[in-house]
Amino acid sequence: MAMRMAVRRPLHPALVKQAEERARDVQNRIADLITRFAGSMPFVYIHAVFFAVWIVSGIEAFPYGLLTMIVSLEAIFLSTFVMISQNRADEKRQVLADHQWELVQLEQQQNDDLLSLSHQLLDLTKEVHRMTSRVEELVSPGGRTAE
Repeated sequence: MAMRMAVRRPLHPALVKQAEERARDVQNRIADLITRFAGSMPFVYIHAVFFAVWIVSGIEAFPYGLLTMIVSLEAIFLSTFVMISQNRADEKRQVLADHQWELVQLEQQQNDDLLSLSHQLLDLTKEVHRMTSRVEELVSPGGRTAE
């Protein structure tokens, strides 16, 4: 029985880069693999079968001290992997926030440039209007003409 955990590759370029950097470290790949498996239904099924077999087989008597110790140790490790997963999610959110900030800064610069160009166009338009008015004034009957 081959268990394949579906992992979607990120689409966002900043997340792709972050995932590639993360994949370079063997420890990160192992933690991601364990986290992915621990958060899957096969993990639940395996544990349900394991607990049922343990209890039905009579490996130990109630109150199952060894089983309790095994489950407690597993909970300690799994909680660590949950924190690792949360840290990874925080890293992704930070990468997206940083990328969004860069975009906002770029848009701000573009808006400032456009505003500056708009002011230049307005000044030129006013100058053209002033010159047109002056030409109309000079050409109109009764207006002053150059001698």
